[in-house]
Amino acid sequence: MSYIVIGLGNPGEEYARTRHNAGRIAVSQFRELESFEAFTENKKYRSYIADGLIGKEKVLLLLPETFMNKSGLAAAAAVKSKKVAEKLIVVHDDLDLPLGKFKISFGRSSGGHRGVESIIRALKTKDFVRLRIGVSPIAPSGKLKKPKGEKAVLKFIIGTLSKSDEEAFKKVMRKIVGALHTIIVNGRERAMSEFNA
Repeated sequence: MSYIVIGLGNPGEEYARTRHNAGRIAVSQFRELESFEAFTENKKYRSYIADGLIGKEKVLLLLPETFMNKSGLAAAAAVKSKKVAEKLIVVHDDLDLPLGKFKISFGRSSGGHRGVESIIRALKTKDFVRLRIGVSPIAPSGKLKKPKGEKAVLKFIIGTLSKSDEEAFKKVMRKIVGALHTIIVNGRERAMSEFNA
């Protein structure tokens, strides 16, 4: 496989529409819009997987069936070397970005995200692409309104998206799909300069 795209989240219906599942939601949408086959369960990867071609690039999509803090198990099953890791794209929620925004980064630390932390530990490298999806609300002043304290953060990220949040999500999802397509076809540098502006 040329590219491996992992959508982070928690398995199970009760988490399907939560902020913490932004990565899963985005990768599911990507599969649909790129007309890949439906996801099927794969025990080896501990994930639901789908694959297809984008241009000349083979792409494998993974939705881990482990909980967020064990995401590294799925990543390690699919990524067998540091060279392969450079073509890994991890899509996940980010409290440091406002709802409706996203950012592409490479080789960055986990920023406290448990799923990303698990992947860095499992792969023994942080040199992979991350597409970070904003989930935090914004105050009328334009300031980020992040929840404070571990309990509040947990309650917020596994909270179900409101109607207006879902609308904001839908709007940004098409751009995210475009960004993923650009990373795969034109490379991460081009995607960063185009979408991080």
